[in-house]
Amino acid sequence: MTGNDLPPRLTRLDFHGPLSEARARRLVADLSAARPATVLDIGCGWGGFLLRILDAVPGATGTGLDVDGEDLARGRALAEERGLAGRVGFVEESALRTARGPADLVLCLGAGQALCDPGGPYDVAAVLRELRRLVAPGGRVLLGEGFWERVPAPEELARMWPGAREDDHLPLAALVDEAVGAGFRPARIETADRDEWERFESGYRHDAELWLAAHPGHPAAAATRARVDRQRSSWLGGYRGVLGMAYLTLVPVG
Repeated sequence: MTGNDLPPRLTRLDFHGPLSEARARRLVADLSAARPATVLDIGCGWGGFLLRILDAVPGATGTGLDVDGEDLARGRALAEERGLAGRVGFVEESALRTARGPADLVLCLGAGQALCDPGGPYDVAAVLRELRRLVAPGGRVLLGEGFWERVPAPEELARMWPGAREDDHLPLAALVDEAVGAGFRPARIETADRDEWERFESGYRHDAELWLAAHPGHPAAAATRARVDRQRSSWLGGYRGVLGMAYLTLVPVG
């Protein structure tokens, strides 16, 4: 069985998270107005947002860090298509305690786990401390971070991702307070809306669902079906309307 036999991966998504093109355009316009010369993208995936920043700021250079080689290859191909290959590097390495900063603009969009010790609990305070270390004086951080829209009930937690806990996330106000405590001022506070979430969740499984409909007897179908059904149930029965995504534009103090 070759890779060509398997469903394509995430071809319906421009971003690996609940982020619309309209919101991305607004954020890019705001962040590019500061004319960052260097951009560091933590857990970049294929770098959809990073490449938009480089498009908007002629001469800026960027580095994307991720451990997923397939996503990085997609990012390199996109950079070639946009004529940006000479201004961006997609590096397959861990971002944990990276020495690749400081940068004028640091992006961390739904990838805070890349800054936490593997195997330990998710620690948003540690994520914010690392982002504060990696941003240059007078620079900006764009943090895409999950938060609880409301405290989840035990039965909702049980239907989320394996091992989901109430302290996996904070309420929005507490999240912003953590950012302030880490040495930032929050210049912008935005949250993904229902449409952004539904487009992301549907797009995340779209390729696999079409493939399953066309290949019900494929040797990989049973495992793919179980994975996709589990993901969909986790969203619909667990975190839909409970988990939010905040986009915080953070400015370092001092």
